[in-house]
Amino acid sequence: MVNPGNEKDALSALPGRVTVTGAAGVLGAHLVERLLKEGREVHAFDLRPVPAASGLTSSTGDIRDAGAVRRALDGAEALVHCASALPSYPAADIRSIVVEGTTTVLEAARTVRTPRVVHISSTAVYGLPKLVPTPEDHPHEPVDTYSRAKAEAEKVAERYRAKGMCLPVLRPKTFVGPGRMGLFDMLFQWAEEGRNFPVLGKGDVRTQMLALDDLVDAVVTVLRAPDEVAHDTYNIGAVEFATLREDFQSVLDAAGHGKRVVSIPGRPAVAVLRLLERTGISPVYGRLLYKLLDDSYVSVDKAQERLGFRPQQSNREAILRTYDWWRGQRPAAPQAASKDGGRTSTDPWRQGALGLAKVFF
Repeated sequence: MVNPGNEKDALSALPGRVTVTGAAGVLGAHLVERLLKEGREVHAFDLRPVPAASGLTSSTGDIRDAGAVRRALDGAEALVHCASALPSYPAADIRSIVVEGTTTVLEAARTVRTPRVVHISSTAVYGLPKLVPTPEDHPHEPVDTYSRAKAEAEKVAERYRAKGMCLPVLRPKTFVGPGRMGLFDMLFQWAEEGRNFPVLGKGDVRTQMLALDDLVDAVVTVLRAPDEVAHDTYNIGAVEFATLREDFQSVLDAAGHGKRVVSIPGRPAVAVLRLLERTGISPVYGRLLYKLLDDSYVSVDKAQERLGFRPQQSNREAILRTYDWWRGQRPAAPQAASKDGGRTSTDPWRQGALGLAKVFF
């Protein structure tokens, strides 16, 4: 949230017209909705169409299409670049979308002189850091295709900063909120069916997440900030978070079946899941596996001190609010993921071998 003492000045600085890439995605859609509520004009750009709304214009296109991006930026006072790939995409697609796409978007913004560009990156750029909380100046140590692409996209952003572009970079932790599926859909399904839920090892690692609403607040905050504050790189994550066991157990408790989070041996499970990943019958990607075995959280001191931003929801609150949303919108009968399940963050994971394993829990 914005420092109350600066709120009046900050509100007056919010750009009047904002273009959002990836506007049909979970983050993009919620950001568009928020900006429209703030009375701003928004241009939504995505491969998929977005619903019409007052104050909204939209166009469909690929972020690697320079002409389409330039047209989407016509008259924009700011751009928020949310479009990205997921770790589950093929390696060539990840690099093309994240690196080439970001390059095309930033070059288009430079060409049409967009005053401010907010780049949504990821804490994945740190790889699997042993230093926690991880600060923004920690070296990039990518460990897989996705984290390497995210790190390279930040290098692209640095080049455009050097050309004079006001270019805030936000590095969010995994965010949770209405519309976000993936692993959380699996947790919610198992909880609703009255099953225990497995964690690797003891489940006593502390893994920071982030409420979707808080991430949207962070974007709006950096859009409002003066250039000298906005033109920086910020970690964004929950301030309050517990262990994986405690946060996941809160969902099982809410389901009301008396089930528990249960431990499975960490290293042997990783070996099996890596094999299943390589054969395409498990959705759990390698970096996530290792991230669940060690503490994973970043320092958010810089965002609090420079932006006056503090997330309002804990991990537990964010997960439980998402579970409430999931319960309210899901069909009466369980709905299997489509063959393209996992193509966007709104898709449930195709559980594959994990779906078969749940009979043991």
